[in-house]
Amino acid sequence: MAPVKVAFDADYYRRFYESRRTRVQGPADAARLCRFVVAAAAALPVEIGSVAEVGAGVGLWRDWFARHRAAVRYVSTDVSAFACKQYGHRRLDIGAARLRGRFDLVVCQGVLPYLDDEAALRAIDHLGAMAGQLLYLECQTTRDLDEVCDPAVSDPALRRRPVAFYLERLERHFLQLGMNLWAPKSAEDGLYDLESGTLAHRAGRSRA
Repeated sequence: MAPVKVAFDADYYRRFYESRRTRVQGPADAARLCRFVVAAAAALPVEIGSVAEVGAGVGLWRDWFARHRAAVRYVSTDVSAFACKQYGHRRLDIGAARLRGRFDLVVCQGVLPYLDDEAALRAIDHLGAMAGQLLYLECQTTRDLDEVCDPAVSDPALRRRPVAFYLERLERHFLQLGMNLWAPKSAEDGLYDLESGTLAHRAGRSRA
C-alpha cells in the first residue's frame, strides 16, 4: 500500500493538536515532557543554553521554554508552510537539510515516520550534526503502532518500520540513554555502561 500523502494544513493541526478529542498532545503533555528533559539534562549534567526543534507543530515546547527557561535560545522549525506562518517557525525539511551549528538540545517528535526511507536516514544524519549534547527523539515503530499507540488519534500516514531501521542509523551518531533521550557518541567516556543502553549492549557482546 502506498503511503498516505499528508497535507500539513489547518485541518491537520486542528485535528492532532487543537481538538481535545483527537489531539495527540496538548499543553499539559508537552509541559510534562519538557520538565522531564530539563531534569534529565541537569542530572547528567548538561546545561541547556540552546534548543532546536524539528517539527514544532503548534509550538508547545517552544512556548514552555519561553515561559520557564526564557534565557534559552530556541529555534523552532517545521516543514509545513502553514505552521511556519501560523505559529512562527522557521521553514525546514529535515530530510533534505539541517540548521547550521550545534545546539545543546535537539527535539524531534513524531517526524521521522512521515518521511520515506531515504529521507528518514538523512534526517538522522542531520540530527546527529545538530545535536551538541542531547537529542530528544520520539519515533513510532511498527510495534508501537500495533501495540502502544491509540489508533483513534494516530495518523494513518505514519510509515511502519521495525525499530532496527532507526537504531542502526542512530547508533552511528548517538548513545541511547533511554526514555527517548540520546547523547552524542563523544559523551561515551563520561558514562557508565548501564547509563547507556548502547554501551551496555557493547559490553555484553564483548564478554560473550
